[in-house]
Amino acid sequence: MTTYVATVNGTVIARCDRTVLIEGNRCFPPDAIVEEHFTTTRVKSLCPWKGVASYYALTVDGADQRNAAWSYRQPSRLARKIKNYVAFWDAGSVTEA
Repeated sequence: MTTYVATVNGTVIARCDRTVLIEGNRCFPPDAIVEEHFTTTRVKSLCPWKGVASYYALTVDGADQRNAAWSYRQPSRLARKIKNYVAFWDAGSVTEA
């Protein structure tokens, strides 16, 4: 089983071997993220088939990256396997461990 690690500036923000790949994004389950780096923002977006995404700011070494991660808290039935999973924009680098 492959373990994936998400980092920002060399700091691990998520690690897991139970990720889901969807639309080119590696999604991590909520228990795999390092919560101290995540702060909920007020931003939301709508995907026609996944539903409403909620965003997080990432804070690493005192630097904030607004809306750098997102999650579907109440996804559509088609996307239910990624409920509460977290994915990252280019701010986070995801690699195999």
